[in-house]
Amino acid sequence: MDKLLIEGGARLAGEVAISGAKNAALPILCAALLTREPLTLTNVPRLNDIGTLLGLIGQMGVRIEREGDRVTLDASALDNPVAPYELVKTMRASILVLGPLVARCGEARVSLPGGCAIGARPVDQHIKGLQAMGAEVAVEHGYVHAVARRLKGARLFTDMVTVTGTENLMMAACLADGETVIENAAREPEVVDLANCLVAMGANISGAGTDVIRIRGVERLHGATHRVMPDRIETGTYLCAVAATGGEARLTGTSACYLDAVVDKLMDAGCEIVSERDAIHIKAPARLDAVNLRTSPYPAFPTDMQAQFMALNAIARGTAVIRETIFENRFMHAVELQRLGADIGIDGNTAVVRGVDRLQGATVMATDLRASASLVIAGLVAEDETVIERIYHLDRGYERLEAKLLALGARVRRIVQRVD
Repeated sequence: MDKLLIEGGARLAGEVAISGAKNAALPILCAALLTREPLTLTNVPRLNDIGTLLGLIGQMGVRIEREGDRVTLDASALDNPVAPYELVKTMRASILVLGPLVARCGEARVSLPGGCAIGARPVDQHIKGLQAMGAEVAVEHGYVHAVARRLKGARLFTDMVTVTGTENLMMAACLADGETVIENAAREPEVVDLANCLVAMGANISGAGTDVIRIRGVERLHGATHRVMPDRIETGTYLCAVAATGGEARLTGTSACYLDAVVDKLMDAGCEIVSERDAIHIKAPARLDAVNLRTSPYPAFPTDMQAQFMALNAIARGTAVIRETIFENRFMHAVELQRLGADIGIDGNTAVVRGVDRLQGATVMATDLRASASLVIAGLVAEDETVIERIYHLDRGYERLEAKLLALGARVRRIVQRVD
């Protein structure tokens, strides 16, 4: 497995372009399963997770054309509504094919998903929603098997706010008979982006971005062209990297409107941030102030930015308290940050981070996607060299990471491990 070597101490400065959002592109790719006509997407990032999902729907009979950041999907010959374990085990987002397949084909057999080891992320809300819409669903031999001649509109209330659950049920409801109302729906911008794409395909959806989404089913959807939104978590990660190094940079192709909670915390830490229409400019002080945070569903502080801020607080002035309320196992990066000299105490879902004057380079191991990003940020400011192992996690969610960091002045290179 490849490694990342970072020589710390460089102040990041310059300009970097932000890629399309992985967490928006994945469900939108699945939306192609709902129509017999081509769906063309632009601003699609080149990431391992994107490649995995394209491989998954490709083996279902979807024809795929890809050129640069443009992907065209033609599901007119869809004939195999099965998502096998071999293609699903590395990525939780694979469950997003379930709703579209049941709605379009009347049946789906989808392996229970894998992904980052950050805690329990059950699919019971997906299953309960489909059952309420009239599907017969069974979990057998590690697969979710769902059958429905045609789904029927229903009132759905999710016991917890779930982004993929909201997206799956919204896609399924587009072809259902009657109106579906999803209450306690996720409000994330990625949900809104999916809804915008579905509406362009002929769906009747209102309320996306609120906690109540209404979908009136239609007989069929048609093709469309849609541009995937910018990646707000990649945006936040680069903002944190620049801030950690006391740098100054302009991030293009993105917007601060998706990141109010993150921008507010960075400003509390001492950063100057100017929002433009399609860009963000950040200027950081020589040393940040520690900031407390509590993760919660959007529009509150995102769990996907918690690890990056733990790295910031590790070298900030003062003490910060971080409370993780979304996932019960998302402090695994703390142990690796401690290897670099961070002073972090963990008690259940609370981390107390006491800022130190400096971190020291060491060999560390990435445990999940966002944990990997926190180790990169820490490595950028640590003395001497930091080696990050298991960076396949990074390749799942950050497009051209080394190239973008190099463009900002970082000293970083990939160590390619060849397997004979």
